[in-house]
Amino acid sequence: MSSQVEERTVEDSPPPSRGGDRAQYGVCVFLALLGTAVIVDALGIAHITSGTDPVGPRAVPLILGTLLVVLAVLYAVDVARGGRGEMEAGEDVDLSDGTDWRTVALLIAVFVANALLIERLGWVISGGLLFWGTAFALGNRHYIRNLLIAATLSLTTFYAFAIGLGVNLPAGVLQGIL
Repeated sequence: MSSQVEERTVEDSPPPSRGGDRAQYGVCVFLALLGTAVIVDALGIAHITSGTDPVGPRAVPLILGTLLVVLAVLYAVDVARGGRGEMEAGEDVDLSDGTDWRTVALLIAVFVANALLIERLGWVISGGLLFWGTAFALGNRHYIRNLLIAATLSLTTFYAFAIGLGVNLPAGVLQGIL
């Protein structure tokens, strides 16, 4: 039951057409509109500077919006010159295989369980179950190692949010212990 995947190379594909295709121009238009929206929104921010922040809050959105517009223009020029993306040569996914619905269903179940249990059990337990369940759904069968990694990740994120960001995640049944 071996299936051979037809490999396509650049030599097999048709030569690039001058002018590009409309879908890529659609991406250019989307990037330009997004950049314009970011710039317009940034211009609505009050320009307040202080001794500790001489630039103000508008600088970063203005820079990002400008970069998006410049990127859209450069991409449109590349498409007009016949530039196009590479075929799926670098992917290690067999595109002829169907969707693995079991994995999708397990991941959905893990995320729904986390959403339902986070208030009752707290982030440390529900987050640990989230990390462990995601690893299980994606095919990792090192149960004990995954449990240790999940516990470490959930405790680390709990304290990183609490101490580093000042955001208290729900402690749940571990209230008073953590």
